[in-house]
Amino acid sequence: MGIHLAQIGTHKRGLPGLPADHAEVPVWNSENWYFEDFEIGDKIRSIRRTISEGESMLFNSLVMDHHPYVSDQEFAAEEGVFGKRLVAGAMVFSYGLGLAATNCLNSFSYGYDRLRFIRPVFIGDTIYTIRENIAKEPKDEKMGKVRVSYSVYKGEGELALYCEHLMTALYRDPAEARDGG
Repeated sequence: MGIHLAQIGTHKRGLPGLPADHAEVPVWNSENWYFEDFEIGDKIRSIRRTISEGESMLFNSLVMDHHPYVSDQEFAAEEGVFGKRLVAGAMVFSYGLGLAATNCLNSFSYGYDRLRFIRPVFIGDTIYTIRENIAKEPKDEKMGKVRVSYSVYKGEGELALYCEHLMTALYRDPAEARDGG
C-alpha cells in the first residue's frame, strides 16, 4: 500500500472559448487519469471541515429532512438517544465524499456500496476523509471499474462513515485492455 502523490493541477486541457495562453495553465483539481493510472492501495487525505448549525439546517431544508433528531433541539436534548442534534447522515456522506473528491476527466460514477453510518456526527464536529483505491477490474471494451473507499472521520480519528464508490474509468489504450495487457 502506497501513499499516492497525486498530480493534481498538473494537467493542461483547453476548453472552447479560452485564450490559448489560458489553456496552457493547468486546471486545479482536474486529472487526466485513466483506468491504468489507478493503483490499488493509493490513498489521499482531505483537509478538515467543521459543520456549522446554519449549514446543517440549510441542508435539512434543501433535502426536506426535518426529522426531530436533526432539526428539533428540544426534542434531541430531552427525548433523543444522543442528547443533542445530529447532522443528517446524507450531509455527512455528501461532505465526506466532497472533501476527497477529484475531478478526473476520464472517470464516471457508477454507484455506491456498503454505506454505513458508524458513529453519529453532531453540529460543531470536524470531519475529514481518507480515500483509498481498493480494487479494479475490466468492465467493457472502453472502460474498467474502479472501487474506491471513503472513510470519514470526526474529531481525532473516530470513524463516522464508510462507503465504497464504484467508478468507471476510460482505458488509455482500449486495444491493449481488450487483449488483457
